[in-house]
Order: sequence, then structure tokens, then C-alpha cells
Amino acid sequence: MTALRLDHEDGIAIVTIDLPDEPVNKVTAGLRVEFAELFGRIEGDTMVKGVVLISGKPDSWIAGADIDELLSMHSVTDAEALSKGAQALLARLEQLRVPVVAAIHGACLGGGLEAALACHYRIATDHPKTVLALPEVQLGLIPGAGGTQRLPRLIGLQRALDMILTGRNIRAKKAYQMGLVDEVVHPAILREVAIDRARHLADFSLNSRHSPKGRGATGVLLEANPIGRSFVFRKARDGVMAKTHGQYPAPLAALAAVQAGYDGSGDLGYRMESRSFGELAMSDVAKELIFLFFATTALKKDPGIDGEVPEPREIETLGVLGAGFMGAGIASIAVQQDTPVRLKDTDLARVGKGIAAVSEVLRERLKKKQITKLQYEDQLLLAGGTVDYSGFGRATLVIEAVFEDLALKHRVLREVEPLLREDAIYASNTSTIPISRIAEAASRPNRVLGMHFFSPVHKMPLLEVITTGETDDDAIVTAVAYGKQLGKTVIVVNDAPGFYTTRILSAYMNEAGRLLDEGASIDAVDAALTEFGFPVGPITLLDEVGIDVGGKVGQVLSEGFGARMMPSDSLRRVVESGRTGRKGRKGFYVYDEAGKKGEVDPSVYEVLPGGSQRRDVPADEIQRRCVLAMVNEAALCLEERVLRSSRDGDVGAVFGLGFPPFRGGPFRYVDAQSAARVVDDLHQLNERFPGRFAPANVLVQHARKQQRFYPPRGNPLEYEPDY
Repeated sequence: MTALRLDHEDGIAIVTIDLPDEPVNKVTAGLRVEFAELFGRIEGDTMVKGVVLISGKPDSWIAGADIDELLSMHSVTDAEALSKGAQALLARLEQLRVPVVAAIHGACLGGGLEAALACHYRIATDHPKTVLALPEVQLGLIPGAGGTQRLPRLIGLQRALDMILTGRNIRAKKAYQMGLVDEVVHPAILREVAIDRARHLADFSLNSRHSPKGRGATGVLLEANPIGRSFVFRKARDGVMAKTHGQYPAPLAALAAVQAGYDGSGDLGYRMESRSFGELAMSDVAKELIFLFFATTALKKDPGIDGEVPEPREIETLGVLGAGFMGAGIASIAVQQDTPVRLKDTDLARVGKGIAAVSEVLRERLKKKQITKLQYEDQLLLAGGTVDYSGFGRATLVIEAVFEDLALKHRVLREVEPLLREDAIYASNTSTIPISRIAEAASRPNRVLGMHFFSPVHKMPLLEVITTGETDDDAIVTAVAYGKQLGKTVIVVNDAPGFYTTRILSAYMNEAGRLLDEGASIDAVDAALTEFGFPVGPITLLDEVGIDVGGKVGQVLSEGFGARMMPSDSLRRVVESGRTGRKGRKGFYVYDEAGKKGEVDPSVYEVLPGGSQRRDVPADEIQRRCVLAMVNEAALCLEERVLRSSRDGDVGAVFGLGFPPFRGGPFRYVDAQSAARVVDDLHQLNERFPGRFAPANVLVQHARKQQRFYPPRGNPLEYEPDY
């Protein structure tokens, strides 16, 4: 079966791209061969006056490269050759004797956009699913088929660098304004317009090379001379370093390739692109980011249970108990999926504040032109508030988001459950309290589970669904399916105090607190962990989530796990001092009236053990202790079957807690270091701090057998060792 279908209409060759047995089109070795053969036929057929490239898929033009093919590469030379071959193929497309129109509907990403750039005219549909991007940096790579060279010359240097260095999606209207596409049309007339434009390009009644739109005088002035371009490249490099701290080599390599194309010959830019692509494809960073791509893709297809899977139910109405920060956040993403929401709290002022928070999230989307004014109004109307339980009888799913207090959660559950449908699902947004304890108050414990969202709900990508031994399968798959509908990456874990994410985060935070007990400075602890790759340090994070909340979490986990999870003396003292963190503008750091973080608050040292007398603790010791505490706790969660797989553990740590993506997650980190080394380090730490670092049995077994959690090459999810 072929991926290309060729039709003719009045001298125009219409090439339909439709990769067999695939939901989207992607650039495969077979597709490249077919295109090479097609170009030869067109060159030799004098009856063909123009070409239209159009997709046969409903949601994609070409959605990027075949990542499996990249994983089959064994050397830098192999990957560089792949890039050079793609460059040569698109050079043939660009130099074809007849004009080529890209008729774009759906995802036009990576190698797909690079192919469109080599065409002579680009038309995109005004459909929400039509997006254009070069997302390679998100996989630790750079565009390898000429994208770093063609894009800047089409839309200008600054706009091109923004696209290449961030990988962000560009919608059709914006793409037209930038000059990335030449026209935007309704999907129904895409084919007709594309054929017409190909015909007019062929008879020279339409210009095939439009000047870039929307660049502005300043952009042109800066880019038109070497001094201005040097300034642009320097600012871009400074921005990359500020965001990545040099831990991601791809953006810097992309910058170098683009600059080589400007400052040297055209050939130099292409050579730099292919060489950098080859080196990056074999890098550890790309390996970890590609793993995360595979893992999240697999989770999209994972229903949340093994064996026979019941059909998930549609959420006709969502009930949310608690209109605070989390409850309002959940409501704000639910209405964006056209779900009617009943938001309940104890008084009208709280309900009003919750509705206002929903409005604020939607208004932000309106401001960014992600939704229209009509969509904003329609979605806001879906959020209704109440101080009683009116309307909850219609709810398919109820999510409780009240304060972390078991007695309060029991009271709320007892009040609402008699009013719910027999088959309604009741989910708690708890971050620590075991779901089985919450379900003790239920007459239908089989309909109770956990849905742990992360703050802020509308931005954080992870959802942790927690199940007990009693939870019905249909409740699990419905919660998972709805989480995906809300745009979340969903992992399912088994019930335990702190579940997975809170438990491993607490181990990490507790160790940071114990370093403060021993005299380490607050900023030194934070700096060491951000240097390791976390987005913020653990002490800053504690201020962000609330020191009082951290104290409550510590209490629950110490009750569940004993001395190993006992909070540090420093945290206990700061909680008792009444400091709450940023929300109270008084924590470990100083905050201004707007809540903006300043320097360490010197007065907090008066509360800590040892007072203001701090000692120097090497950054590598801080990293080793905090990271290994988290990694070992993750291994214990796998060993105890809290986790279903190491895949879920890695995704949960990266997307929920900010574990450095370029390190892949706790289990990928173990593989990179080797289980033997990790176990040896844990033994050494456990000798110094008895009981805190005893290595999990699963790590000891992996070290003894020289076993990995993932294979060294190939698709990382096609391997599941015995635990």
C-alpha cells in the first residue's frame, strides 16, 4: 500500500498524502522514497503544470517525523545522514520545475512544516486543529530538513528564532500575519483554492514569493545588517541560558545553525544543521525527552485498568465541593470542555469568589485570543454557584476540594451522598489522606476514588487518579477518560498515604528541611536543586504551596510511615511561628504586596535550629541527599505496588513535581547512574543517617542482577522487567 495518491485536474497534479494504517501522516523512510519517485515522475511529465500537496487525514497534514526511525539510529553518522537525506529531498521539492502548493489542514509539525517551507505557496485552513510548529527542541533535537535555514528567510529572524527555540504552535491566522502561510481559507474550499493557486502560479499571474508580513520596521532594520543580527542572536542566547541554565543543548545548537546560515554561506548553515542534528539525536538529553514523548503518548491510550475495560461514561454535569483555589481551578477547566458545573461552598461570598476565579482563567484565554468573546461568555455561563446541594442530583461526577481534614471530608461526603445518583462517582482532590479512609464515611465506597489535581489547575499537566481495592472499574475508566478530556496527562495509582507524588515530594522536602536543621543556608539548598534541574528549589516550593499545608502533609505522612517521614525540626518550628509562605507574604523568603518573591528573610533564621549561624554544605551533597531520598521513595512506591509501572512513576515526577525532564524521571535517573551506584550511595547515606536511606528492595535486586528499568536502545516502553 502506498502513502501517496496522484490525481490530475487540468494540468494540476493533486498529491494526497495518506499513510496507511496510521491515524496521522508522519515522515517515514517509505514516504521519503515515494516522494523521491514522485518528483522524478513530475519532472518527466510535461503535462503537469503545477502540484498541490494535500492530506487524506482528518486532523493532520504531516504531523512530524517517525520517532521510531530515529531510535533505530546507532551513531551520530547515521543520524547526520538521515538529516542530509531529508535536506536533499526538500531541495528537490524546492527546485521542482513546476510550482507546488501546500494545502494544509490539521497538524503541520516538524518535518511536515519543513516540507511546507520548501513548497512555493502555502494555504492553511482556519480550523482549530490546524497548527504549524517546529517542536524538535521539545525532544532535544533541532529541525533537520532545512528548517533552521528556510524559516528565518521566510518570516524574519526574530520570529523564526521564537518558533525554533520554543517549539510553540502557531495557529493559521497568526501564521498568515507572520507570512508563514500565504492564505487562510475554510476547510471546505481548501482543495479548490489550492488548485486555483497552483494554476495561477504556473502561468505567472500570482507571485510565488511573498515578502514576510508583520515584521515591522524595527525587525527589518535589526536583521538587515550584521551588527543588528549579532544583537538579536546575543539576546536570544541570553534568553536560552536564563531558561535552560545550559542543561538543554538543542536551543543553543539551533541558534548556531541559524547564525551559520546568515554569517557564512548557505551551505554552511545546512551542514551545521545536519551535523548538530546527528549529535543531538545521540545525546542523553534527547533520549530522555523522547522517552517522555513515548510515555505520555502511551498514557493517552491507557484506560487506567488492565483486562476487560468498560466503556467510560459521559460527564453530563460536574459537581465541585469547595470554591477555593483548587475547586475553582477544576471548574475553570471543566467549563472549557463544555461541562456544566455546580460549584458549592458554605456562603455566597466564597461562591462568588470562586466564580470570579473561573472568569479570570477564561479571561486570560480570551486575552491571548485562544477563545472568542462568545466562547468566553458561553463557558462562563456553564459555571453555576450554590450554597446548598441543589443540582447535585444531576451530577455524574462530584469532586470534593475542601481543606485537608479527614473529619471535614467525612462530613461533606455524608451530606452529599444521599442526594447523588446511585451510579455517581465521588472523587476527593486530597493530596495526602488515603482514599480508603475518606471512603469509610460512604455508603457506596465502590464509587469513591481520588482525583489529585496540581496547582494551578489550569496550567499543571498532571492528574493522579487514586483507586482503592473497592473502586469499580467503570468509575476508574470514567475518571481517567474525563481527566484526558480536561487535557491532563493521567496516571493511576493505588491507595496509600500521600499516594505517589505527595509521598516522594515529601521525602525530598524533608531532606531539604533536615539540611536546614544541620545549618545549611536556605538559598544554598534552593540553588543546589535548581542547578540539578528542578524549576524551583524545595524551600521556595514550600513557600509557594504554603508552609501550613506542608505541615499538614508532614503530619499525615509521619502517621503513615513513622520516623522515616517525620518532618524536619526546621519545618515544625516555622509552622509553629505562624509563617505561611507567599500567600501570607511571610515565609522563608520576603514577599512584596503583590506577592513577588525577594531575598531570604533574615528573621526566619531566628526560628531555625542553629539560628543565623549557617555552614557551607557542598551543592553535590545537597543534591545527592534530596534527590536520592525522592528516588528511593519512588522505588518503594513501585515495590509496594502503589505505582503500576516505572513509566507512570517517571511521568508523575516530571509532570507533577518538576523532576528535571532532561533526566527522564526517578527510574530513568537510576538507569543513567546504574542501580549499583545508586544502591551504594544509599547505603553510605544510611550509615550516616540510620533508617532514612535504606535502599528499596527493587533497587537492590536491580543492582545485583545488573538490571535496568528500561532498555538501553529502541522504544523504551517495549520492555518491562520483572519486579
